[in-house]
Amino acid sequence: MPERIVTNEELVAEFPEWSVDKVAAKVGVYSRHLSAPDETAGDMAEKAARQLFEEYNVDPKSIDFLMLCTQSPDYFLPSTACILQNRLGISTSAGAFDYNLGCSGCVYGLVVAKGLIESGIAKNVLMLTAETYQKYLHPSDKSNRSIFGDGAAACLISTEGIAEIGNFSLGTDGSGAEHLIVKTGATRCKHSTGNVAEDADGHKRFDDYLYMNGSAIFNFTLDAVPAMMKDILLKNEMERDDVDYFVFHQANKFMLNTIRKVCVIPKDKFYVNLEETGNTVSSTVMIALKDCIDRGTICPGMSVMITGFGVGLSWGGTILKF
Repeated sequence: MPERIVTNEELVAEFPEWSVDKVAAKVGVYSRHLSAPDETAGDMAEKAARQLFEEYNVDPKSIDFLMLCTQSPDYFLPSTACILQNRLGISTSAGAFDYNLGCSGCVYGLVVAKGLIESGIAKNVLMLTAETYQKYLHPSDKSNRSIFGDGAAACLISTEGIAEIGNFSLGTDGSGAEHLIVKTGATRCKHSTGNVAEDADGHKRFDDYLYMNGSAIFNFTLDAVPAMMKDILLKNEMERDDVDYFVFHQANKFMLNTIRKVCVIPKDKFYVNLEETGNTVSSTVMIALKDCIDRGTICPGMSVMITGFGVGLSWGGTILKF
């Protein structure tokens, strides 16, 4: 996590019409980390990888594939993963690429990593997720500034490990792409437009900054996630009660609690913890898993369902058997 921390009290000082309790009650976030002006997703991913190497005694030379999930790369080209290969001391015989996904990025990374290993192409895949969404937010966008935080995570997927990756349920609906988007900056619209409009909910929609249609994303989630959960259970030949714990993308507290109730998941088996991180996009699931492992909430012998859902629109989930 970046060093800089912004608390709710600081946000309320900018937006006095809010109260600290109101912000926390709705989104479940009390503080979030923001990357420094000169700190990139690549910088944070490197730090996460080095922490992984140190904690689990991993030799960088043993990595034979590197993937970075980010929607805020250091450059349009080359891939930030290629730069990280060199900075991390990974062999030049390793493959490396970026992939552009948000909230479902962790699960999609597991899909690719499992495929690489099962096909014999790789033995040790380093999956990194890193995002600096806060750099995409307009200073007046109090809603998204209260939700999103910057962060990175690292995971090693190998022929041996702490958890077996199960079968996947995946989905995509590009018809909803404009519900969560930064419209300018890439080749479709390279230059800033300065355009600002108001959506149906009264929120400002800036072409040059991240826009999220909160109500549309919420409705999409309530449609996609319960169906995905059923499909994950079906593809892994499990019943809901066979799952010991559920770790879903940490979007915001209200959305997670609604999903839990709709999916009829017991509260004590469902992870919700955004208090000090906020929504870190593709990193939320891995941050949550590490938290659960450190706390002893997840331990050997447990079956854990993980899911990601959001920007794209895109969703995916699987079972991890510890």
